[in-house]
Amino acid sequence: DSLAYIIYTSGSTGLPKGCLIDHRQVIRLFDATAHWYGFDEHDVWTMFHSYAFDFSVWELWGALFYGGRCVIVGRDIARDVDAFVELVVAEGVTVLNQTPSAFYQLIDVRRRGAAGRRWPVRYIVFGGEALSFEQVRRWFDLFGDDEARLVNMYGITETTVHVSFRELDRAAVSAGDGSLIGR
Repeated sequence: DSLAYIIYTSGSTGLPKGCLIDHRQVIRLFDATAHWYGFDEHDVWTMFHSYAFDFSVWELWGALFYGGRCVIVGRDIARDVDAFVELVVAEGVTVLNQTPSAFYQLIDVRRRGAAGRRWPVRYIVFGGEALSFEQVRRWFDLFGDDEARLVNMYGITETTVHVSFRELDRAAVSAGDGSLIGR
């Protein structure tokens, strides 16, 4: 029941507000998603986002919760997609958390450097923005279903980061007949 953190919403409803999130809700987030991922102490996560953005809860606490390693991404590297990809490869990152807009830039860098490079990422988890069928289709056209598992998770700050889940594959994205949000 103890307070884990206070984080402020973006103010999209008109006025930013502080959300008080207790430890139970953070534990629920990881317990409820454990069967989908199988994260463990061998996973390497990036903390790409600011700790003022609730996606960072998933990034930092995910590594801690599972006993993995968290690589803090410096501001300069976060703003240089080529340097970021180099960091991901050098550190052996297995869990990459990205907003869709950051992922779209990543597609082009991966396309240029995919040949002969071992890509260690097992999961790319999306959050924070709407995901484009067209852009995700580009990823699958380049890499198929084998490069990394793509998962769209979505939620609001008040619900402790993520409340919906949808794993994406080429077939789902090619059909283009529904929401990428999930359930």
